[in-house]
Amino acid sequence: MATGNRRSGSPELGHDAFLDVVANMVGVLIILVVVLGSRTEDVAKVFRSPDQPASIAGSSDSSQETELESRYRDLQSEVARAEQALRESQKLEQAIRGSDTEIEAAKQRRDRLLDLLEVAKRAWEDKQRELDAKAVRRGKVEAKLVAAKSQLESLQAVRAQAGRAKGPTVAVSHLPTPMAKTVFGEELHFRLKGGLLAVVPIERLLQEIRGDMRQSATVNSEGRLDSAVGPIQGFVARFEVERSRETVNQGGRIGQATVFQLTSIVFEPLNEPHGQPLDTVLANQGSLLDIELAGRTPDRTTITVWVYPDSFAEFRRLKEHLYQRGFATAARPLPTDRPIAAGPKGTKSIAQ
Repeated sequence: MATGNRRSGSPELGHDAFLDVVANMVGVLIILVVVLGSRTEDVAKVFRSPDQPASIAGSSDSSQETELESRYRDLQSEVARAEQALRESQKLEQAIRGSDTEIEAAKQRRDRLLDLLEVAKRAWEDKQRELDAKAVRRGKVEAKLVAAKSQLESLQAVRAQAGRAKGPTVAVSHLPTPMAKTVFGEELHFRLKGGLLAVVPIERLLQEIRGDMRQSATVNSEGRLDSAVGPIQGFVARFEVERSRETVNQGGRIGQATVFQLTSIVFEPLNEPHGQPLDTVLANQGSLLDIELAGRTPDRTTITVWVYPDSFAEFRRLKEHLYQRGFATAARPLPTDRPIAAGPKGTKSIAQ
């Protein structure tokens, strides 16, 4: 565990100063002991020497002898005090070493506590971030729940309206021979792929394209423009526009303007697979098919189904269901790998 962020405290500085003082005292005592020892040795030699000068050996001056004895006793006393001081200094050094050991143990305990504190702090920060993330996820879930409740209420209202509506019932046991007619009323678009039925909001996406082109009309530039609008009900429209500067007549006034020519449009879902199983759609009231047909009359509405090769059987069932409800159905077969596309002016379906 890293302890590089620990700061040195004042107790360590005071301890170093105390050790310096003790070391100086011990040095002074050692020097004093050495000096006293050398002086004592000199005096002892004087007393023990057999060949002292005749003047000293035969001196009868009692005062000098007394003085020497007094000095000898003083030296012995100094030596005893020095030895006592040395023993005390040794005890003091031993106590200091014991204190050093205790201080080192206390530092280790402090380091362990600091490490534990750092680990606890990081754990707390991680927990706090986890709680913040949970709060964000909870908010998103609550927002989705509110949106789902609103959508459910809307679907229930549409279902009630569809239940009250009375449409014509055509009782047939089989489909008659198809007779073609061009669609001039409302046209609803569905897609059948992989047995999944999905609403293709072509008219709403075309309105978005018109709005996007109006916003781009203020840009005086030429060339090809690629853009996209949506998503609406899971579909986006990708389109290309050719821009050119041309002379136009507006209310008798001739001038230059940027002309937009829509060259291609492709309608495709954001994700695959997209849609609901046809069995679910046909079995449940209030399905996406019922919602789209609510409030529409069969004599003014034609349904176009963009169908892929893997869903021809489902298209047959869907066509029978719609025919029983009085709606004409137009089929738009598509190759497996080709999206729904349209030209600059679009096309009208042929209802059968």
